Amino acid sequence: MIIPKKSLGQNFLIDKNIIKKILELTKIHNKHIVEIGPGRGALTDEILKLNPRSLVVIEKDFELSRLLKEKYINNKSIKIYNNDILKFDLEKVLQKNSVIFGNLPYNISSQILVKIIKFKKWPPKFLDLIFMFQKELGEKIIGSYQSQNYGRLSILASLRLNISKKFIISPNCFRPRPKVNSMVIHFKPKKMLYNINNISKLEKITNIFFSNKRKMINKSIKKVLKKNQINLINGLNLNSRPSELKPEIYFKITELNEKN
Repeated sequence: MIIPKKSLGQNFLIDKNIIKKILELTKIHNKHIVEIGPGRGALTDEILKLNPRSLVVIEKDFELSRLLKEKYINNKSIKIYNNDILKFDLEKVLQKNSVIFGNLPYNISSQILVKIIKFKKWPPKFLDLIFMFQKELGEKIIGSYQSQNYGRLSILASLRLNISKKFIISPNCFRPRPKVNSMVIHFKPKKMLYNINNISKLEKITNIFFSNKRKMINKSIKKVLKKNQINLINGLNLNSRPSELKPEIYFKITELNEKN
């Protein structure tokens, strides 16, 4: 018997109705599918029933990985990697028009999302990215401009992804039962409208601004742009707070910063 590891944030999804609801968000049949953190294979089982062209799963836990290899030993369409997703070259295993699923460990879920946003090639090879997050974090990811949850993560995600909140999942759908609700979010890659080559620059800039989120941006902006560059941003009010700037302003600031 596999005992869930708290250190790896393991909460196994057991509700088949929720699994079905997740898989109905996109087409599985004859598609290349990637699953991050399959656990004991509850979602994996249902994916395989829908006849994907191929299925790659990445599981950090050695015992779970071994269990999955034994479980699917006779299935040639599935490939199982026993790897830490944060160190794994996900871009390398993706095939064109892939779909990525993930019931992500709460403690590293934002890092996994950022890793994907930072893919070297864009548009990427995936068509759909369907992730489950702790609800509180999910609210920050979907946080639109002028909403309470608008901030660094929603700005970063909206640069390269179209984001759709799908549904909330009760703790009762997991074993062990987490203390919080979860949220399923569906992402689709979008065309880059800004000439930003280094996504880490946008990360750094939003960090500088939002670390002083109650203060006006007049000092923060001088840390990242020259005076003549600041003047190039139409309609920028230096007395604004970071939350009062639209994502497009942050993208423009990053574009200009890369020219320094």
